[in-house]
Amino acid sequence: MDRVALVLVIIGALNWGLISLFNFDLVATLFGDYTFLSRLVYGLVGIAGLYTISLLFREREKTVE
Repeated sequence: MDRVALVLVIIGALNWGLISLFNFDLVATLFGDYTFLSRLVYGLVGIAGLYTISLLFREREKTVE
């Protein structure tokens, strides 16, 4: 679940970077402006962002090599 959330957050960050640098919204280009699919992607990215906040407060697992 953590990896899925991180991938969605990265997609959202890249999309915001494209918007700020080039005024290009990749999600809207792929799925349309304010369509169900684009709103779903934006919603999933937002939920993933909220979920990844929990990563800040988790104990790191120690790996044994």
